[in-house]
Amino acid sequence: MALLILDAGHGPNTSGKRSPDGKLLEFRFNSAVAQIVKHCLVLEGVNVIYSHENGRDVPLPERTSIANRLNADAFVSIHANAYGSNWNDAHGIETYMYPQASKRTAILAEQIHSSLILACGRKDRGVKTANFAVLRDTKMPAVLVECGFMTNREEAALLLSKAYRVQCARAISFGILNWLFREKLI
Repeated sequence: MALLILDAGHGPNTSGKRSPDGKLLEFRFNSAVAQIVKHCLVLEGVNVIYSHENGRDVPLPERTSIANRLNADAFVSIHANAYGSNWNDAHGIETYMYPQASKRTAILAEQIHSSLILACGRKDRGVKTANFAVLRDTKMPAVLVECGFMTNREEAALLLSKAYRVQCARAISFGILNWLFREKLI
């Protein structure tokens, strides 16, 4: 049975991770989407473990250590993006992988990203590389998705809506399942 680590990026008390009006806390979006993704994947026979906790900010080394210790098949970190701390026009979806990532990771990133773009209809900001700890310090394919900008009024409203959260979660699940099927892990 495939093992996936889901990470609701940041933590419930991480400062600054909110919309300019304070109505949207990033962790609430991230964890709500992660919960739906887990439900979708478990129905398909995937074992899913969270690297985050609702009551505390789990340090990044602890998050990656969990994934490495359990020898997970993949690690997916869910986020809402921000550009500065004020309202602005930055918008769209982007997906990240480590610069020296494997071909398997690139395929996972592309599967999830293309699924999100198709399902959500937001601007395609592309699959990018970054030296984020959860991508760099994991031993398995790892990606980080940014589902929209908290600093964009239109996208902040979407990120607050249950319908958009379900859209994002189903798209992420679909991309993961396509990748797992391709890898012959399910």
